[in-house]
Amino acid sequence: MSIDRLPEHEQRVLDEVERELSRDRRLERRLRTLRLSRCPDLTRLAAYRPRTSTVLLLLVLSVTLMVTGIATASPGVIWAFAAVWPVTLFASFRLLCRWTEG
Repeated sequence: MSIDRLPEHEQRVLDEVERELSRDRRLERRLRTLRLSRCPDLTRLAAYRPRTSTVLLLLVLSVTLMVTGIATASPGVIWAFAAVWPVTLFASFRLLCRWTEG
């Protein structure tokens, strides 16, 4: 790949595109406030408000997987339960918090 200068007509097109983009204030604001971080956005997780039906469905699924895992001792079912159970506990906790808000 060469590092030569762009041809004249391509340079003009590039300049025009840059000029148009610099006029877009909303894009400029988004680029200015853009943060790249490795930390997850915990505010969205803390604002999660599950519905009662979702929590009931997760509870039924968890109990079903637990009983099936105990009965069959299948590693796949046990791992599925291990994946679903923390989500169920978190959703239940968030639902209880929502019910007890003032």
